[in-house]
Amino acid sequence: MRTRFNRRSLLAVLTVLISALSLAEICCRSLPPSKPQSQWTIEEARGAQVFQQKCARCHNPNTTRPLNGPGLQAITKIQAMPSGAPPTDERLTQTILHGRLNMPATQLTDDQLSDLLAYLHSL
Repeated sequence: MRTRFNRRSLLAVLTVLISALSLAEICCRSLPPSKPQSQWTIEEARGAQVFQQKCARCHNPNTTRPLNGPGLQAITKIQAMPSGAPPTDERLTQTILHGRLNMPATQLTDDQLSDLLAYLHSL
């Protein structure tokens, strides 16, 4: 019996495979530790507060273990996010502000976004 895939099914399978490979890359190698809180800049500290208010219910900040969304340890230091995209500030901003798949869009001011990005770089 021959199985046929339509484009949508093939795209879904490829997305799952890319995500699995990205997670394997993250889980199977040691990641740099997060910056200690005692060394945070003012922007990173404010970003941590934004993270607690807007992101913590779905994301673990200091581990790669998923909560409702992926863990974010070293998110700006890896080659690719779980989506397969590079973790640039532009890509993170797009994902945060507009959402992606199960992640809803998040309303932030420019200052909150800047602080949150500074915090994500400290992870």
